[in-house]
Amino acid sequence: MRDGRLRHVTGTVRLEPVDERNLEPLLSVAVAEAEPDDVMPPVDAPAGWSHARREAFRDYYRTGMAGLDGPTHTAMYAVLVGGEVLGMIRMTRRAEPGTVETGIWLGRSARGQGVGAAALRELLDLAAAAGMHTVVAETTRDNAGAVSVLRRCGAKLIEDGDAVRAEISLDAIPPAL
Repeated sequence: MRDGRLRHVTGTVRLEPVDERNLEPLLSVAVAEAEPDDVMPPVDAPAGWSHARREAFRDYYRTGMAGLDGPTHTAMYAVLVGGEVLGMIRMTRRAEPGTVETGIWLGRSARGQGVGAAALRELLDLAAAAGMHTVVAETTRDNAGAVSVLRRCGAKLIEDGDAVRAEISLDAIPPAL
């Protein structure tokens, strides 16, 4: 959203590892188009995008800069379209061999335009290239956008009350080239 108007997102979706170069643009999108609890773990700080929350955002995203082999076993990627940062997608190693968990958030103006599904497909390629066999995600039944993206990317959905666990077998789907 720019100047209070929704924009139509066009162009190829690509992923770029989160680094110091794209961290501030990522924070800008989060502040303008997302709630803190949607883009980072909860922190004990004043509500909204306070200075303390902005610093916590930076600290949290820096933890993923070391990648899957780093201390948090997490690789974070800025989601870009036309060179503009629109959100983030990540993968984190799980205890099960060859398995990573994914999570994504997009700024409000990029939602519902196919960006999430395209970003997830790109992440599936990166996971396969890293030797992974399975990508999992957890969401809730009322998160229709996430459920739709997961379904469109071939996930097997397992519902348990309001919780939804998604499993994507990388051995069963060919990576997009």
